[in-house]
Amino acid sequence: MTRNALVTGGTRGIGAAIAEALTAAGYSVAVSYSGNADAAREFTSRTNIPSFRWDVSDHDACQQGVALVEEQIGGIDVLVNNAGTSRDGFLHKMADDDWSRVVDVNLSSCFHMCRAVIGGMRSRGFGRIINISSVNGQAGMLGLSNYSAAKAGMLGLTKALALESASKGITVNAVAPGYVDTDLIAHVSEAMMQRIISGIPVGRVAQPEEVARCVLFLADDNAGFITGSTLSINGGAHMA
Repeated sequence: MTRNALVTGGTRGIGAAIAEALTAAGYSVAVSYSGNADAAREFTSRTNIPSFRWDVSDHDACQQGVALVEEQIGGIDVLVNNAGTSRDGFLHKMADDDWSRVVDVNLSSCFHMCRAVIGGMRSRGFGRIINISSVNGQAGMLGLSNYSAAKAGMLGLTKALALESASKGITVNAVAPGYVDTDLIAHVSEAMMQRIISGIPVGRVAQPEEVARCVLFLADDNAGFITGSTLSINGGAHMA
């Protein structure tokens, strides 16, 4: 049986690596994106994975977007909540909008997306939900109170929804990456990168494909006894 998967924020970086890995493993995959239409067109042209545009922080948009995806590939068996954003700054200087936007895109989006697919998963008796959190949600980070709070909230949501869904054949897990070699760290200076790497015991940042392999493991039909868990992939930088 071919499983259908949806990856939010799936046209670049970690999301793109996850979508491509799922496709290579035999899943029928779709991705969503919100802003960079050029990147989405390039991604779909290169991979033949359909991409759909909507704002994951908008509840109604998620309902409508999932309906469009399901019209094209069928009911969603695997949901990967990967979409995210950051607006860094110290809390005493942080604007209300910077707090709200980061929480809405990183955390509230998980509720919206899970709400859009959970009914179908429950009726079919199968589902895999994988939330892409962050080491910053586990350990916190200077200047990232909004991001850290949102990513920590994802871990609480993961556990609660796992408890609600286990009897229906649905597992809910999280992956918490550390620093990953994506566009998000491309602007970091060489000196800062050396400081970052000096705090990672394995001596390097992760590749997006390494995060994708964790998602593949949790998405598999044979991973049905793993739920409510967080799989950390941070090179030993934080051990909880």
